[in-house]
Amino acid sequence: MKKLFIIALSFWFLGTAFCFSQDSDVKAAERLTRRLIPDYADGFVFEKASAKAGDYYTLESRDGKIVVRGNNANSMAAGLNYYLKYYCLTTVSWYADIPVEMPQVLPAVDKPVTVEAKVDTRFFLNYCTYGYSMPFWQWRDWERMIDWMALNGVNMPLAITGQESVWYKVWRKMGLTDEEIRSYFTGPVYLPWHRMANIDGWNGPLPMEWLESQTELQQKILARERELNMTPVLPAFAGHVPAALKRIYPEANIQYLGKWAGFSDTYRCHFLNPEEPLFAEIQKSFLQEQEKLFGTDHIYGVDPFNEVDPPSWDPKYLAQVSADMYKTLTAADPEAVWLQMTWMFYHDRDLWTAPRIKALLTGVPQDKMMLLDYHCENVELWKSTDKFHGQPYIWCYLGNFGGNTTLTGNVGESGHRLDEALKSGGDNLAGIGSTLEGLDIDQFPYEYIFEKAWNIAVDEQEWIDRLADRHVGAVSAPARKAWHLLYDDIFVQVPRTLGILPGFRPQLGNNHDKRTSNEYDNATLLQVWKLLLDVPACQRDAYNIDLVMVGRQLLGNYFLTVKQEFDRLYGERNVPALQAKAAEMREILVDLEALNAFHSHASLDTWIDEARNMGTTDALKNYYEKNARNLITTWGGNLNDYASRTWAGLVKSYYAGRWEIYFDAVIAAAEQGAELDSQALNQKLAAFEQAWVESTDPVIIERHGTLLDTSRELLKKYEKKIGH
Repeated sequence: MKKLFIIALSFWFLGTAFCFSQDSDVKAAERLTRRLIPDYADGFVFEKASAKAGDYYTLESRDGKIVVRGNNANSMAAGLNYYLKYYCLTTVSWYADIPVEMPQVLPAVDKPVTVEAKVDTRFFLNYCTYGYSMPFWQWRDWERMIDWMALNGVNMPLAITGQESVWYKVWRKMGLTDEEIRSYFTGPVYLPWHRMANIDGWNGPLPMEWLESQTELQQKILARERELNMTPVLPAFAGHVPAALKRIYPEANIQYLGKWAGFSDTYRCHFLNPEEPLFAEIQKSFLQEQEKLFGTDHIYGVDPFNEVDPPSWDPKYLAQVSADMYKTLTAADPEAVWLQMTWMFYHDRDLWTAPRIKALLTGVPQDKMMLLDYHCENVELWKSTDKFHGQPYIWCYLGNFGGNTTLTGNVGESGHRLDEALKSGGDNLAGIGSTLEGLDIDQFPYEYIFEKAWNIAVDEQEWIDRLADRHVGAVSAPARKAWHLLYDDIFVQVPRTLGILPGFRPQLGNNHDKRTSNEYDNATLLQVWKLLLDVPACQRDAYNIDLVMVGRQLLGNYFLTVKQEFDRLYGERNVPALQAKAAEMREILVDLEALNAFHSHASLDTWIDEARNMGTTDALKNYYEKNARNLITTWGGNLNDYASRTWAGLVKSYYAGRWEIYFDAVIAAAEQGAELDSQALNQKLAAFEQAWVESTDPVIIERHGTLLDTSRELLKKYEKKIGH
């Protein structure tokens, strides 16, 4: 049964007109190699291998060169990555500005290697990633990310850039004005939640300049993804329409969707019932316009009712909705397959009862809907939905919410869950994927999950050793010990919207327990930092970001300890002790700022510069900057600090400012022997936050000394405080 399904899947991967010759596959792999390691590219030979039932690659040394063979360019890329990881001891960053660090001489492959894929489908990305990390990316950024995906065997990426250009054409054709359409769209960083029908109009209107730039960018993205044997998932119409459409079609069954995340009715979305003839008309128009601009691979992301209530919870209605929606897809594209994320079944689990889930899924013909089991490190929905009632599904590791910069993820347990799913998940388990929300995190959990899609003969303990070797570029006992502690004791917590306390709005008491609690002792993390700092001199980027990530988590955890003592002293009205603790917390914030400043992807200036570079006028630059500032701070609705980031620049200019307001309010109340006025405090904090979001003052990041010296100084400073 599984084999038959895999054969059926292969037709999707062919696309409409993207069948590559043997020579094209080889040339695609060669070009990828020259992009990543140009000085070493002549040391590789790529060869097209004969087709088998699934993907595979082989490695060997021949005549002084490294020969990589694979059944297609994607497999060859995965083979190249195997060589880079296990022979060259290097890690390819998903960031374009991080070069691939290589040994002086390409190591020989001592004996031939053959690796076969366990699954044919490897999915990557999340709607949210396009807001939390990618909204201001240029082609250079996307080029590296696509190469990273190919290296890790991804062959089904979510590809939703530029869809507003298509929608603009559709809505204009239907009679909406330019103002109605662009005011319906949100600002650029909020487009993921507009696309998922959560909010309309927030931080809009969307500039026409944006629409035009994204069209060309998406065309480049899709061309490269298809060149590397990927099947991009493009969007389709899921019923979300502008409120202004009611002006043109007053009799159409257009209803409000449920409220979302505390946003007012002004920003609520509208839904057109799929049984309306107008629905099919819009679907056809959108898919036709999209195909003109971007082609098609016949698999479409369709995600109605994500985190919002449908017009009715009646199972009969839900079954009819999905049946009608799918009919509009096939009427426009007879080869259409519907890809549906299942996050809503987890997020609104009290409402999405078993009968309702079954109704929605079985309204679509068997094998014509594919599900993303979105958050399997927490809840594997395949276990509670009768394996999605036979519909194909992809086991996914999420691992990060909001781009929060914290060490989290139950990585080892997730690997064991995945191993079990591959054994017991049923014939309709179609693939493995990752649905991370943001990128400013350690890559290793995602590399770990995608490697499990292949039959690589490396056990868990060896994998950790080799990971440590890659991060420092050599076999290092301290690095290996550090990484075993990270894997066994630190990366054990189910990911949620976790962060460190400095990045959350100050409040009296333990109001942030759920977001700042850790299932490990901070002394263990201190030991990890000490071990990393015992590594002989190393300039590898992977090592540097390890130092930053571990250090900022360590100091952030300690900040929570000091803050708890500060609050206790307020209860005693001990003003001198309160002032001393406030001074200590200020010092921690200064040290966090200094530590993060040493990495470009732990600094606010990178984010702001990317945003401002999108604009061609001062007004547009300021508009994009406000969007960028808004998302990572106040967000909107009730999502304040949801996308908290421990970044240099943000710590100094925003988080430290909020904490000063808190210190002043608490100490003043203690001096007066009065209760803290929390309402007045929150009003002051909100005013400060909004002023910061509206500001365009340049963000100046100060960098003094070296990361290694600074880390060692901070270790010496905090070792006794944290270790006891």
